[in-house]
Amino acid sequence: MRKIIVTMWVTLDGFIAGPDGDMAWVGEHFDERMGQYEYDLVSAADTLLLGRVTYESFAGSWPKVPDNPSVSEGEKAYARLLNTMRKVVFSKTLAVAEWNNSTLLRDVTPEAIEQLKQQPGKDIIIYGSASLIQTLMNLGLIDEYQLLLYPLVLGSGKPLFKGLRERQHLKLAQSEVFPSGVMLLQYQPKR
Repeated sequence: MRKIIVTMWVTLDGFIAGPDGDMAWVGEHFDERMGQYEYDLVSAADTLLLGRVTYESFAGSWPKVPDNPSVSEGEKAYARLLNTMRKVVFSKTLAVAEWNNSTLLRDVTPEAIEQLKQQPGKDIIIYGSASLIQTLMNLGLIDEYQLLLYPLVLGSGKPLFKGLRERQHLKLAQSEVFPSGVMLLQYQPKR
């Protein structure tokens, strides 16, 4: 069965974006090893689960990256992977999902997610999409959390874990410290 893997940037105080959605801090700590981690993660998957906000951000930028002469070859290769992957977008308000290989669904149902996990293929990744992560977490459908812990305290912003119905017990599967000081923490639910 395929795994659903959350990958998310998070500050020491648990925020995924600063006040007013600011995420400039993400690029301030990015290094070559983190780029390789992202490429390897996407290479091991074939499907993205996205909420509307993340979908609109990704669809508005990644399709243009491979043709941009000012972008590195590594970023172009990463963009090509994202552009060819299957995208499942959850939104009640988005009219259409036109990015290559995108499917628009209105509701998150456990049955649809379980069916997706049982289809043949590689892993399934969730980027961003905090409300989708919270919904799937409450349904017990996330198999792994790959958190990129930034050496930064924002003090306020958008929290990753909010609105959870019950405590979530996780076990550390792996960790790595990148040259930038960002730490990758891979957790799996204790079941």
